[in-house]
Amino acid sequence: MFNETVLKEIDGIKARYPDRKSALLPSLYIAQREFGWLSDEAMVSVSKALNVPEAMVRGTASFYSMYKHKPVGRHVIQLCTNVSCMILGAEKLVDFLGSRYGVQPNGTSEDGRFSLVIMECIGACGTAPAMLVNTDFHENLSEKSLEDILEQYK
Repeated sequence: MFNETVLKEIDGIKARYPDRKSALLPSLYIAQREFGWLSDEAMVSVSKALNVPEAMVRGTASFYSMYKHKPVGRHVIQLCTNVSCMILGAEKLVDFLGSRYGVQPNGTSEDGRFSLVIMECIGACGTAPAMLVNTDFHENLSEKSLEDILEQYK
């Protein structure tokens, strides 16, 4: 269940929308922030906080890739491997992440530090390859720059 501080935050979001269903996406984001991922308990908490059906919460949460449905590492790497990124070396970066950090696509490193999600497109074709680490955007990646970036995320 959510604590009082989180419930007040969700109430503030609900107040901005004429229909409480419109508060579903940001409320799911809050639940993921609080629990680390969207467990059954987290989705039930969102359903109760918004007074919307659990099926609506689950359907919405399963539609968007930004919501995680299993525990993830402390830092989530979202690496684009679409055409521009692939041509400019993203596949080598996937291999590098596996060998250097022990993290495979859709997996989490043994130490729980990183999870890796392969993205279809991150919208940075002109500065490929690109990734997000948590919500931080990084572009023009190489193995060296990737390693330098990831050293900032302990």
